[in-house]
Amino acid sequence: MNTHQTTSLLIGLAAIVLLARLFGMLAQRLGQPAVIGEVLAGITLGPTLFNGALSDALFPVDTRPLLSALAAVGIAVFMFIVGLEMDGALLRGNGSLATTVSFSSILVPFGLGMLLALYLADDYGTDDKTAFMLFMGIAMAITAFPVLARILTDRRMTHTTLGAMAIACAAIGDVLAWILLAVVVAVSGSAGADQWRMLLAVPYLLGMLFVLRPLLHRYADRRAERLRLTPTVFACVLAGLLLSAAATEWVGLHYIFGAFLFGAILPRTGTERLRTQVHDRLGQMTGTLLLPVFFLVSGLQVDLSKLDMSGLGALALILLVAVGGKFIGAFAAARLNRMPTRQSAALATLMNTRGLTELIVLNVGLQLGFLDQDLYSLMVVMAVITTGMTGPLLNWIIGRPKTGDVEATPYVPGSTSEAETVRTAA
Repeated sequence: MNTHQTTSLLIGLAAIVLLARLFGMLAQRLGQPAVIGEVLAGITLGPTLFNGALSDALFPVDTRPLLSALAAVGIAVFMFIVGLEMDGALLRGNGSLATTVSFSSILVPFGLGMLLALYLADDYGTDDKTAFMLFMGIAMAITAFPVLARILTDRRMTHTTLGAMAIACAAIGDVLAWILLAVVVAVSGSAGADQWRMLLAVPYLLGMLFVLRPLLHRYADRRAERLRLTPTVFACVLAGLLLSAAATEWVGLHYIFGAFLFGAILPRTGTERLRTQVHDRLGQMTGTLLLPVFFLVSGLQVDLSKLDMSGLGALALILLVAVGGKFIGAFAAARLNRMPTRQSAALATLMNTRGLTELIVLNVGLQLGFLDQDLYSLMVVMAVITTGMTGPLLNWIIGRPKTGDVEATPYVPGSTSEAETVRTAA
């Protein structure tokens, strides 16, 4: 890096941090999750407005690969935190209702998404029609577990029956969606000439689950009373998530799967304090700097300046399938399990939250050629709208939260501030 690149990068990062913070605060003032504002900040800096003049001035072309690298690290850390928050007891402990709603809210929009892909294939399809259809199904089926958890926390619903059920359904749905995405990546031939490496994914997964996971649990059990986050332990955790991410990227899957898996296998019992400390150390920097960089990189690829009536028609269909498929699937399953109508509608609304998880999936699709630039832009708009509508619809269905405004904070899944909010409400 020369002096010009270094100066441009540092000024650009400062602008990203401040704009993400400002837009996040404005979003929360309007009753929206901060992540909505941060995504809009990225889109605002992209080519949609002023023909890209803002992005060209703040982020010269020679610095953008550096921003992409920072964004990749941010997403790897974020997916590790998501995996760290996944609680197996939660997934097993909510009976047939959570399982039924999760599967129905995945399968219905997945099927409708594949049908929509058939219709859009002529205008937006890629060379691999099967991969395009499967990916569109996954993109319609996603629920953002971390963003949904943040919405429930802000509304003081975490400890309610509806809140617990929504988190369980979203957690199960997220796991299913990641598995489906991994399968699509595997069968699409995205690994190129080194497709044989994909065969190593199975022994890698088995080794993580049945070798490394028991070893980590045994280590945690032996040192339960003395286990704390020393610099050495933190370095090992950080190196572990990066190496796991690198391994899945090398075998032909995306690096997000390795980072997620490493977080998911870490011990839960007796390590609550340690995991909270890991959240705090990784989460604050990720939520304040690295994720806003990801939003910027995503926004630079969103161009709505040439959107015409045909594009608006495609966007309307995408929204109809995304919202309708999720709502019908979750609502029907909840009612079949005799959940009250209003609670079923609220649960179906919560399952429509997509947010950051959807953006990650869409970026994977764009990188691997499952989406073209125009359809990617429309899908990002869908992610923003479906997440933004959650709060107003919940207000209409079950009423506004009775507590005051929540202070605008960077989106940090599992952070100490979030836990303190829950304890204060309790």
